[in-house]
Amino acid sequence: MQTRRATQTNLGQCSILDRQKGIDVLFNPRSIAVIGASATKGKLGNDVLRNLVESGFKGRIYPINPRGGEIFGLKVFRSISDIANDVDVAIIVIPADYVLSTVEACGKKGVRALVIISAGFKEIGHEGQELEKKLVEIADSYEMVIQGPNCLGIINTNAPYNGSFSAGTPRKGRIAFASQSGALMTGILDWSLMEKIGFSKFVSLGNKAQLDEADFIDAFGRDPDSAFILLYIESVVDGRKFMEACRRVVPDKPIFVVKSGVSVAGARAASSHTGSLAGSDTAYDVAFKQCGVRRASSMASLFDVASVYDDMHLPSGNRVAIVTNAGGPGIITTDACEASGLEIAHLSSETIQFLKESLPPAASVYNPIDALGTAQPEEYALCVEASLRDENVDSVLVLLTPQAMTKETETAQILVDSHKKYPNKPLIAVFMGGNSMVYPRIVLTEGGIPVFDFPERAVHAIAELYHYTVSRDSLKEELIPTFKVDKKKTTEIIENVRKDSRRVLLGSEAHSIAEAYGIPVARIRLATSSEEAILLAEELGYPVVLKIASPDIIHKSDVGGIRVGLETPEAVKAAFLEILNNAKTHMPNAIIYGVDVQEMAEKGKELIIGCSKDVQFGPLVMFGAGGIFVNFLKDVAFRLAPMTRSDAQALISETKIGSLLKGVRGESPSDIDAIEDTILRISQLVTDFDEIVELDINPAFVYEKGKGVSAVDVKITIGGR
Repeated sequence: MQTRRATQTNLGQCSILDRQKGIDVLFNPRSIAVIGASATKGKLGNDVLRNLVESGFKGRIYPINPRGGEIFGLKVFRSISDIANDVDVAIIVIPADYVLSTVEACGKKGVRALVIISAGFKEIGHEGQELEKKLVEIADSYEMVIQGPNCLGIINTNAPYNGSFSAGTPRKGRIAFASQSGALMTGILDWSLMEKIGFSKFVSLGNKAQLDEADFIDAFGRDPDSAFILLYIESVVDGRKFMEACRRVVPDKPIFVVKSGVSVAGARAASSHTGSLAGSDTAYDVAFKQCGVRRASSMASLFDVASVYDDMHLPSGNRVAIVTNAGGPGIITTDACEASGLEIAHLSSETIQFLKESLPPAASVYNPIDALGTAQPEEYALCVEASLRDENVDSVLVLLTPQAMTKETETAQILVDSHKKYPNKPLIAVFMGGNSMVYPRIVLTEGGIPVFDFPERAVHAIAELYHYTVSRDSLKEELIPTFKVDKKKTTEIIENVRKDSRRVLLGSEAHSIAEAYGIPVARIRLATSSEEAILLAEELGYPVVLKIASPDIIHKSDVGGIRVGLETPEAVKAAFLEILNNAKTHMPNAIIYGVDVQEMAEKGKELIIGCSKDVQFGPLVMFGAGGIFVNFLKDVAFRLAPMTRSDAQALISETKIGSLLKGVRGESPSDIDAIEDTILRISQLVTDFDEIVELDINPAFVYEKGKGVSAVDVKITIGGR
């Protein structure tokens, strides 16, 4: 049986449809109330109301303040219940102590969406967290959606309206930007005005008490005014919901993310910022990869990519033509392209012949095209347009350095004209210099051509857009394989472990669960006496391995808790007693259940296959080179469960051991199909049993193609209820 990739997400009382309708109202309200509006300059209630008025909002604006009066020429209402007309959105800018009663009043009034700017909720600790829970309960009961609390607000440049306390309103554009940091948004907004970057939506997520990044990703995906999605996040609320939203949107619109909290200290700071658990950075990397999201390393690179996309078509491939008036920058750009996964295009013979006939004899007509330091605007036009016409070229990078004969502004205008003639291929300019490049850059920007100071940034931007197309095209609706397994047996084993007040399974228990899920294992049995160990050894067949059976002893070899290659009853008896003695000597307080007797598996290539449960995204499956050096080699890759067969194949191929398994230097290939099945069975196991927080098979031996795998040492840890 196979099922489609899907998970259920608990959205509380506010359904998916309610949220979608609520966000649509939030984006395009007919009327807005500002609760906490103030006539005092410098107060947030004054800033929000002023921004709303000055942004040109066409709907009705209702300032609310118990004092009444008039602000910015608008009548001030003492409460929302005093307003005779309907109110679509309420922006709340009052102390946290008064927010609950205000939200209740908004619900009774029939308000559809709330923007709660007020702070003092879960970001301050337990008391604030409880307050925030009640806030959501009230909103859900009235089918209202909440943005925030503890946020900057919201801006829709197409409505238009600015429902925030930002210092200004961004230019109109196609970029939708959502950020978990309001302060960062104010800086980005100010910078974008200088760089002339436009936005469709500007959303501050705040504490994400109800609406989270996944809700807004879906909304941006539906929004006809948004073509490109940028996110700054410190955590996600629901990992599965986030991934599903991205998978829905990425085929039509790029999603680029900056995820902070990479370091341990950064993750701690991120968790304390809005009271959200950050999760592991590895899980975020894997989640982004599996749902087609591109992760930017910095805010600068995030907006570099956005600036290119905002003016250009996506590249249809990775072949780049470079046009320059200086050899050095051309070489730097070539190196940067190859390092970023771009290919230096092989120009067609027609293009090369045309350039030979059109340029001075000393010019280089092969890619990079070096038109020399004497290059005039007309010569740039010849080179650029020839490159844009060439079917072997997907993108064109134009480099210019200020030399004695260079006409910077005229060349910039020539590039604008060339782009208008051939608008379907990305054309990116790199004008290297200072004061002499100020006006040419303005010409380029106004003409819809992204321009950079140095080539590395330009190359990175176009490379990221190309890699997005690869990620987008690789996303497909794929079936998740499921196997016939014994869930009842697994449930019984886990329940017995719980009854024993344990979280760590004994080796025999872990191997039994692996067997129940069809994972080939080296048979293992628990012995509580040397006599029983001898009987089990004879049942399993010599030679055998003996291992200490204790939930307190994880690394058995460190305490002398393993003996291998035992071939006689006498050797089994001696090893049994020696192992118990070693364990009691090294770890006298450890609880010992006996000694596991295990059949000796035929030696194969050593692999590790495991899983740990991430706090945000769930089971994170690992594959790589196994054995005692696994922590030193660190040749491992990860995927989130549940996994498709393509996921399992990609997981294997990302490791160095994955290449060796194909067979090198005349060696026969290993049974990669059996490895894939084992990975997928583990994926099913940890998906079926959410209580499994850690699973480790190390080593798992893999044999020649057709001969399968054998799990030699299986460890499983379950979580508390």
